[in-house]
Amino acid sequence: MTLIGCSTQTLQTPSENKALNSISKSNAKKKNSYYMQNATDSFLKNEWKEKVLEDKEIKEKYPEKENHPFTLQEYVDKVEVYSGKADANKSRSNVSKLQSMPVIGE
Repeated sequence: MTLIGCSTQTLQTPSENKALNSISKSNAKKKNSYYMQNATDSFLKNEWKEKVLEDKEIKEKYPEKENHPFTLQEYVDKVEVYSGKADANKSRSNVSKLQSMPVIGE
């Protein structure tokens, strides 16, 4: 009998259902952090653009075009330019941390 009673009521979308909205958090304001996206955007706008896209060799080799196809070689060249200009902090480097660890079995 319960199912028949439910089916005779007028159809409501979940957003119009007052009983559901009173207990549901779906209408609550959600906190938008997007930390990874913001950090990536900040890196691209500041560091990458300053150190790579403003480099005259990169500008000559890869001029900006509207429908420019992406190549892996272009990315490798840009990373090489970035790596050469980036501040290398050896104390924070994962390579130096791994090399300083004791080797098991010696």
